[in-house]
Amino acid sequence: MAINENGYPIYKGLQKPLEFMGIRGRFLTLAAGAIGVSFVGFIVFSIALGKLAGFIAMLVLAVAGLVTIYVKQSGGLHNKKRHRGFFIYNNLFKR
Repeated sequence: MAINENGYPIYKGLQKPLEFMGIRGRFLTLAAGAIGVSFVGFIVFSIALGKLAGFIAMLVLAVAGLVTIYVKQSGGLHNKKRHRGFFIYNNLFKR
């Protein structure tokens, strides 16, 4: 908490971006989802094909999810589509 010039405490939030094991911000929920999906994949494949197939499926799903997250994360936390060219909007205000 910081104190402003009037003496009132002000909460300034996180001073550093949220990061856990190299995964930043909003990608933490995606990482948790990827790990959860890999666990469910382990259960499904171990029931259907055996424990070894379940373990392999778990590893493949977890690695695929985390690689996808790291690739998306390199684009930035707020990656936006950037369209090149000119756009002409006709009839914006019809009467």
